[in-house]
Amino acid sequence: MNTTKALKMGFSDRLYFVCVTAVAIAALLIVLYPMYFIVIASFSNSNMVNQGLVKLIPKGINFFGYRKIMERADLWLGYGNTILYTVAGTLLNLAVTLPAAYVLAQSRFKARRFLMTLFVITMYFGGGMVPTYMLVKTLHLTNSPYVMIIMGAVSVYNLIITRTFFENSIPVELQEAAWLDGCSHIRYFWSIVLPLSRAVISVILLYYAVGHWNDFFTALLYLNKDEYQPLQIILRNILISNQAMAGTTGAGEGSYAQQYADQVKFAVIIVSTVPVLCIYPFIQKYFEKGVMIGAVKG
Repeated sequence: MNTTKALKMGFSDRLYFVCVTAVAIAALLIVLYPMYFIVIASFSNSNMVNQGLVKLIPKGINFFGYRKIMERADLWLGYGNTILYTVAGTLLNLAVTLPAAYVLAQSRFKARRFLMTLFVITMYFGGGMVPTYMLVKTLHLTNSPYVMIIMGAVSVYNLIITRTFFENSIPVELQEAAWLDGCSHIRYFWSIVLPLSRAVISVILLYYAVGHWNDFFTALLYLNKDEYQPLQIILRNILISNQAMAGTTGAGEGSYAQQYADQVKFAVIIVSTVPVLCIYPFIQKYFEKGVMIGAVKG
């Protein structure tokens, strides 16, 4: 807000502006401080952290947790697997969700309401874990990296967001003009709809990518081979092994081991979340617009 507008505001407007700014700053601090605390706790003395002595400034700086993680050769294998699963899985998600949403947004498609009802039913009812495992095993996808890419190929929630965007943000007149120029559905979808849908594409891309990055339950159920394990499973194994080491040592050694086990725990959080946080600034502009469109018109 520039100075001229600020001078023209009345007392009530200024009071409202101050209150909103204060609430926004408070919300920002509430969100940022836990993240900041995890960062400084990951290389601070865990005894001081547990005693509440570490609040704003790290104390007893020690990078044992990060060294312990980086020493694991399987960590880099897990990183490579997770990046592969995230990239390939997200591309598959977009390749399925975007065309399906475009078709379901066509008012001339008479079966769209029936098909949309079938999609929505799957949000509330599922076959369960055992039938799903039997199906995956029948398809020979157990102990295969393809299960990490194919499982959850479409999210009905993201499909609804995308369909709503296509219905409310892409003018029908634009499609009619394209048809008059001899444009087919595929050409119209590829050359006109997708370039105009960067906001919603950024939203569902981030949702899908974060889902693939954090997915460990699928690997826990269907993958037994170590060479296919994603990052989250490897980090989980590191946590379990360090907690077990801290619990089986002697009284004096146990507290010492527990101190470093806590450092490993905080370091694991940083290692697993930083890559996703680095992606967000590049799509923040489109993400904010897409989320607001889905919230207002969804």
